[in-house]
Amino acid sequence: MNEKTGSYKDLIVWQQAMDLAVAVYGATKSWPKEELYGLTSQVRRAASSIPANIAEGYGREIRGSYQQFLRIAQGSLKELETQILIA
Repeated sequence: MNEKTGSYKDLIVWQQAMDLAVAVYGATKSWPKEELYGLTSQVRRAASSIPANIAEGYGREIRGSYQQFLRIAQGSLKELETQILIA
């Protein structure tokens, strides 16, 4: 990954993932308090995992590792989608 320049913060996908995480935290504030340690917590963890894995993968020196972290981020996105449908 020698061609890597800048920061993960410059990646549009990371910026959009951050916007999604912020929106999820805002939306879940009004969820029932009895779900705070259940579905609310799961949704928030999945949402914050997306930009976190993009950033962590970007910091890896090996392209294969970066791609694996992008796959993990994609998995977290699918997890979030499923939890939102449950909610």
